[in-house]
Amino acid sequence: MTNSAIIALAAALAIAVSTIAPAIAQGLTAKSAMESIARQPDAAKDIRSTLIIALALMEALTIYGLLIAFMLISRI
Repeated sequence: MTNSAIIALAAALAIAVSTIAPAIAQGLTAKSAMESIARQPDAAKDIRSTLIIALALMEALTIYGLLIAFMLISRI
């Protein structure tokens, strides 16, 4: 296997792992937030704002994986 192939596989793996884990976490977070809003509709505004901040922080992990993949691809 050539060096370019190994780098390409590493970039693909970086994208896959950095996308799957935050996607699962975002799904679980959204589920919990919806359950919380269903239990206490009065606190929906506070729960929603906290949810948006948490989702943005999780999405940053995916962006870091994309950045690493771009750095790896630039070596090919």
